[in-house]
Amino acid sequence: MDRLARRLGLRVDPTIFFVSAGLSLVFVLLLVVLPGPIGGAFAAGRAWIVTNLGWFFILTVNVWLGFLIYAAMSRHGHIRLGPRNSRPEYTNLSWFTMLFAGGIGTVLMFWGVAEPISHYQSPPLPGVEPFTLQAAQDAISISLYHLALHTWTIFALPGLAFAYFINRYDLPVRVSSVFYPLLREGIHGPVGKAIDIVSVLGTLFGVAVSLGLGSSQVAAGLSDLFGWTDDTALRLTILGSLTIVATISIVAGLDKGVKFLSNLNIGMAVGLMLFVLVTGSTLFLLRGIVETMGLYLSNLPRLAFWNDMLHGEGMATGDWGWQGDWTVFYWAWTVTWSPFIGLFVARISRGRTVREFVFGVLLAPSLFTVIWFAIFGWQAMQMDGLGQAARAAMGPAAGTISSAVTESVPLAMFAFFAELPWAPLMQGLAVLVVAIFFATSSDSASLVVDMLCTGTAEPGPVRQRVFWGLAEGLIAATLILLAGEAGLTALQQVITVVGLPVFLLVSMMIPALIRGFAAEDIEHITIGKRPALSEFEPSLPDDHAPR
Repeated sequence: MDRLARRLGLRVDPTIFFVSAGLSLVFVLLLVVLPGPIGGAFAAGRAWIVTNLGWFFILTVNVWLGFLIYAAMSRHGHIRLGPRNSRPEYTNLSWFTMLFAGGIGTVLMFWGVAEPISHYQSPPLPGVEPFTLQAAQDAISISLYHLALHTWTIFALPGLAFAYFINRYDLPVRVSSVFYPLLREGIHGPVGKAIDIVSVLGTLFGVAVSLGLGSSQVAAGLSDLFGWTDDTALRLTILGSLTIVATISIVAGLDKGVKFLSNLNIGMAVGLMLFVLVTGSTLFLLRGIVETMGLYLSNLPRLAFWNDMLHGEGMATGDWGWQGDWTVFYWAWTVTWSPFIGLFVARISRGRTVREFVFGVLLAPSLFTVIWFAIFGWQAMQMDGLGQAARAAMGPAAGTISSAVTESVPLAMFAFFAELPWAPLMQGLAVLVVAIFFATSSDSASLVVDMLCTGTAEPGPVRQRVFWGLAEGLIAATLILLAGEAGLTALQQVITVVGLPVFLLVSMMIPALIRGFAAEDIEHITIGKRPALSEFEPSLPDDHAPR
């Protein structure tokens, strides 16, 4: 394999590169030829994981969040993620836009309207009636639980581990490097390579599924705008265009391509959000932003530990209800992205302190998410009819957005903009934002996969980076063209099952970080010695001293 890599002009670890490429090809062929049987097998595996280990997923993400807060607030919080004299390579604004666009921007565009409306019309918490004010408050709180602090916790923990061991210890840019305190030189052996191959495959297929979903949302938007038929040909055309844009960005590199697309995209997304704020019910939404913060913080402790324990027959059978299809599935799906997002965030966070990293990665995107859902979620529910009295007063006009969500989740955002001024223009802009968000995720993932194969933060040969960018697009296109929805469904089941070993790997990063922190030569930090009570007594002149 070494000779083949040299002949092809590649700068990679041959085992990681060729095994990952070969397994991805075999896996896609199996999904295309046998989507039903493979989907059934992995669906059964997913059902077992959700039923028996759902509580473990929910509890563990809370443990991760607690550890991150401890790491930031402890005396280790001032450790720099790089050499002692290093400083951040990017400004705070560029850093935020890159980690946000590469992380969750696509999810906000896809679910910003659809998830609150979904929970509004089908309340997950027991005893709550659909389309009531209580259902609306719960819908916003649950959406934020899924997409704010806890999602970024899943990204931040591996990101911190990668940034610490790779940037500070100068270890190879690979997932296996995090486990150096536990494996020592074993990270260069079969176990380490197996960890990196799994990470490459998880990233490739995770991004491929997202590209497939992204093409469906863009296709839905274009069909709504121009009346085009939303078919396989349109989705493949869109996917090809997204892949071309992502590949151009990959060739330009992190500092030019990805940074430019990220800044452009977050600017356009903020523009969309401000447009909704100004042209929608402005005063209502401003009040909603403030109230949403309170709803999120007050409901977070309950939701964070909610296990759906009292779900109907589940008390006797052990089956899960709504949460098994949403929260547990979402955590398992998100964690398959964590090596990709974590390595990408670690790469752009070199020189920042542990405290700066943790609070920046957790709080800045979470605050933006709160504002996003407060504006899009509340405005969508108001358009649909906020509360039963308002819906009765609206008559047939009520239920426009909820009907669109029921019909097609990808169409939800465009049905939402159809109710606002300048609908065609804003729907077109929304299509563009979604497209660039997915292209940014693709180029970021390609650069990270390239790092995993080279083991360095320096970009590999152009042909190497282009290969991974095209591979992501080709995997998604193959699934759409040959396997259709059955292929994407099977792949989603696979990723959920793969999420369990990745979840365990990320959990093991905590003891690795603890051992790494313990080896740091840091003096105990205090704010001074506690004064004695006698030091507060006024001093007396000598002639008044007691005799």
